[in-house]
Amino acid sequence: MQLEIHVKSDVGRVRRGNEDNFLLLNLDSARFETGGRPTVSADFPAIKLGESGIVLSVSDGMGGALAGEVASQMAVETVRDILLGEDSEITLQPDARDSLIKQLYFSVLQANRHIHRKGRTDSQFNGMGATLTCAAAVGNSVYLLQVGDSRAYLIRGGKIEQITKDQSLVQQLIDSNQILPEEAERHALRNVILQALGAQSEIYPVGCSFEPRRDDVLLLCSDGLSNKLNAADLLEFVLRAGEDLTAACNELVREANARGGEDNITVILARFKGDDLPAPETETVEIIPLSFE
Repeated sequence: MQLEIHVKSDVGRVRRGNEDNFLLLNLDSARFETGGRPTVSADFPAIKLGESGIVLSVSDGMGGALAGEVASQMAVETVRDILLGEDSEITLQPDARDSLIKQLYFSVLQANRHIHRKGRTDSQFNGMGATLTCAAAVGNSVYLLQVGDSRAYLIRGGKIEQITKDQSLVQQLIDSNQILPEEAERHALRNVILQALGAQSEIYPVGCSFEPRRDDVLLLCSDGLSNKLNAADLLEFVLRAGEDLTAACNELVREANARGGEDNITVILARFKGDDLPAPETETVEIIPLSFE
């Protein structure tokens, strides 16, 4: 199996700084890229999926002054350093060595503790936090882990499906049948999230998995994109770009800016390739919930 990965992060048209960040990490080669600059692009044009796996993450920071930028940077760098064994303060617990998703889960818990502690001990970072949505490709599976409302979608056979569910107030209202999904896009409280790294001493990441198929495209993004383009819009721009995922990333960011660009915008596109990868039999994605108890 091979992955073709492209990412673009943009400050948008209103914000002064980019509070989004991202991580592209190939654990077999220890090669990584992170974001956080006003506008940045990165590419992994052809990565052979090795035994250790590949991790992709999007983090959206929040907080006054530079606090949001610091929180999202701490989120992705903590995950990176722990997975690479380069965090001198952290040693993975024995039961976290069983699989990449367990290591990733532990890393996200540690990132929360680091950000929460910094927010409580340094007044300039008081109240800071960050979302984090991660995808880990290893073996024949892709595992997803989420805190907050950054999203993951999967494009298969000309259709798109949202894989993650926002941990937000409006999603809770949708689930309890108090509002319709289309009302959420205009709801006054649509930006209120129920958990974020650093906001509480304890968090409860939500996980799921699926088996990729040949030519699947995984899309991870911050809400600077998903608040401007709905699922049908995302699908249209990716399909229009054809095989050129770099162009797709550029066009998605351009369109979000054209529709206002009030927030930072980050998108990762990853295409699964390889003759050993089975072709999709249906356009339906079987999503398997994960338990970490």
